[in-house]
Amino acid sequence: MKRLWLLFSQTTTVVLAAYFVVLTLKPAWLAPRGNGPVALLQAPATAAHAAAQSVVSINTSQGRRRAPELAAPWNRFFHGTPDPDGEEPSSGIGSGVIVSNSGYILTNNHVVEGAEQIEVILSDQRRARAKIIGTDPDSDLAVLKITLDKLPVMVLGDSDKAQVGDQVLAIGNPFGVGQTVTSGIVSALGRNQRINTFENFIQTDAAINPGNSGGALVDSQGHLLGINTAIYSRSGGNLGIGFAIPISTAKQVLESIVRDGQVTRGWIGVEPNDLSPEIAEAFGIVADHGVVISGVMQGGPAAQAGIVPGDVVLSIGDTAVNDVAHLLSAVAALKPGTSAKVSVQRKKTVLQLTLTPGVRPRPGKPSR
Repeated sequence: MKRLWLLFSQTTTVVLAAYFVVLTLKPAWLAPRGNGPVALLQAPATAAHAAAQSVVSINTSQGRRRAPELAAPWNRFFHGTPDPDGEEPSSGIGSGVIVSNSGYILTNNHVVEGAEQIEVILSDQRRARAKIIGTDPDSDLAVLKITLDKLPVMVLGDSDKAQVGDQVLAIGNPFGVGQTVTSGIVSALGRNQRINTFENFIQTDAAINPGNSGGALVDSQGHLLGINTAIYSRSGGNLGIGFAIPISTAKQVLESIVRDGQVTRGWIGVEPNDLSPEIAEAFGIVADHGVVISGVMQGGPAAQAGIVPGDVVLSIGDTAVNDVAHLLSAVAALKPGTSAKVSVQRKKTVLQLTLTPGVRPRPGKPSR
C-alpha cells in the first residue's frame, strides 16, 4: 500500500511541475482551441498589416500650365496683363504595389501618364524618385522602378482561382489622406466596362475612391489579387462598385515590360462586332454564336488569310470566341509572325483558315 501511495505522489508531483513549467514558458499551449471571434478577426488583421507594407503612395507632377482664367484675351480686363511666368503646376495622386526586390512597382497607366516627376512614398515614410520602365495603355498598367534597400514585396496570388463571395481588402491612398485599408467581397468576375481595350475586371464592393488607382486588391491571406483601377460612380465617390485588373493580366504585362520595354500583342487587322439579330440580318448570317467581322483592313493579316466582311469567327487556335472581348484577348495572345489556325463560318460553310498575326500598334495619345 505504501508503495502505491509513493508512486501516486511522485506521479502527481511530476505532472504539477510540468504544468507550471508549461504555464510559465508556453501559456499559449494551454489556451482553449476553437473558432472563437478573436481567431476569426486576427487573421485578416495580420494579412492587412503585411500587405499594407508593400503598397506605396504615388505623387506626380506634370510641369506648369497656364491658369484657365488667363487663357482668353478678354480676361485681361478682369485679371490684368497675364504674367508670362504666371502658370500653375499640375499634380496628381495614386497608389502602387511593390512586386519585386529589384524595386519594380505596378500601378495604373492613368496615374503616371504625362508625368514629368514621380515621387513614391513607402509605408515607413521613405521617399524615392521613380522611373517609368514602361506603360501599357491598352490594359491601363504601368511599371515603375525605385532604388531603395530592404523593400517590402507583396506575394502574388492567383486571380484565376478567385470566386464570387471571397473576402478581399483594398489598400491605397484615397483622396491623398494617407494609406487606407477597406474590406469587402468579390462581387463579380470577368466584368467588361469598355474602359480599356483589354478588360477582365474583378468587381468588388470594398470601398475604392480616387487615389486608390494602382493600389492593391488582396485576398484573405494578404496575397495580391489585382490592381485597383476604376469605380462606377455618379458622384465621384464610392458606390460599392469597384474594378481591379486581375494579377494574371498584370503579371504578363509586368514581365513583358521588364523584358522588352513594352507589351507585344498579336494583331490581325479586323473590325469585330458582337453577333446581334440586326447584324445577322444585315450580313445574312446563319451562325448562332461567334464574332462578326464587319470590316477587314486591306493588306492586313486577316485579309491575307482570306477573311472577308460578314465572316463569323468561331475560334482562334484552341480558344472559342463568343464576344468581342474574347476575340481581342485571343488575338492579343498570338505570337506575331507565328501562324495560327482560325475557324470562321461563311454563310452555312465552316472554313479552317491559317493567318500570320502582326504586332498590335500602340494606341495614339487621345486628344483632350
